Amino acid sequence: METFVSAWANGKNLPPKYVFPEGKRPGKNCVVPPLKNIPVIDLGKVDSDDYHTKIVQQILEAAQNFGVFQVINHGVPTSLISDTRDVVKEFSDLPAEERSKFYSRDLSKKFMIFTSSLQYEKEAYHYWRDVIKHFCTTPMNVSLQQWPTNPLRYREVVGDYIANQRILGSRLLNLIAEGLGLEQGYFAKGLCEEGNLSVNHYPACPDPTLTLGAGEHYDPGLMTILHQDDVEGLQVLYDGNWGLIEPVPNAFVIIVGSLLQVVSNGKLKSAKHKVVTNATRDRTTLGFFNEPTKECIVGPAKALVTSENPPIYEPVQFRDLLKAVVAAFSSEKN
Repeated sequence: METFVSAWANGKNLPPKYVFPEGKRPGKNCVVPPLKNIPVIDLGKVDSDDYHTKIVQQILEAAQNFGVFQVINHGVPTSLISDTRDVVKEFSDLPAEERSKFYSRDLSKKFMIFTSSLQYEKEAYHYWRDVIKHFCTTPMNVSLQQWPTNPLRYREVVGDYIANQRILGSRLLNLIAEGLGLEQGYFAKGLCEEGNLSVNHYPACPDPTLTLGAGEHYDPGLMTILHQDDVEGLQVLYDGNWGLIEPVPNAFVIIVGSLLQVVSNGKLKSAKHKVVTNATRDRTTLGFFNEPTKECIVGPAKALVTSENPPIYEPVQFRDLLKAVVAAFSSEKN
């Protein structure tokens, strides 16, 4: 198997396989101004009659205009976020022979670790990152059986984190459904039965102008709930320019996915984004992706389709939408 970036990165040398060609590398755009208009939405008062409608409107406008926003007072305990980061680091610090048994790109598995991307062997050049993937079934015990038992608390802590991410995702999707005029619980009807937690580790990079942690792409599912930590790296395309999503303490970044754009019949916009590296600091993110089963038929919500507003997307299986998004992501490297 290939060696993980974090196993050999020394901050001094950037191997040729990680140097992107001209036109693909970030260059001076590895440092860009922050997007100051991206709202940070306080969910702490969402159940108050005085604030509920305003918060729903804030979320909807952010999803329409930017495809991304941040939330605070979201209900996920800060202690759980810290514990999850700690236990993931404990796993990552295990001897290579202990972790190597989980190395895979077999999507039938519920836990895997790999470097760069799922297309590593076919890539002309690689992303500067290592990945830990947790695939989540309903019920969760099916997935948990394939997760590590070392550290001893790994399944308990990460499982609890994912349960909290699902609760937060459900709250946000209900608020979005309300803003769109859909019935409460609309997205719970088969559109978020599965999902995955991706832990992406980006070691300090010798030259961030030459490589990327992740290329330009859209996320395929309904939404991504991302915990950034305090190191910058996430950039979003807005109005033709790349802008930084500044880390906010104890906040989650919410990224509208392609499926949510489809369900809303184009009213909400999926955000194109990428990840740049840092010259002096490691960066680790926790990204939870809300998704349906691969067999789920997805298309515009019927309540949003009229003679004046006809459907702009054809119903397809989610697996086909997923393939299209992944293919577009892969084409960024060709």
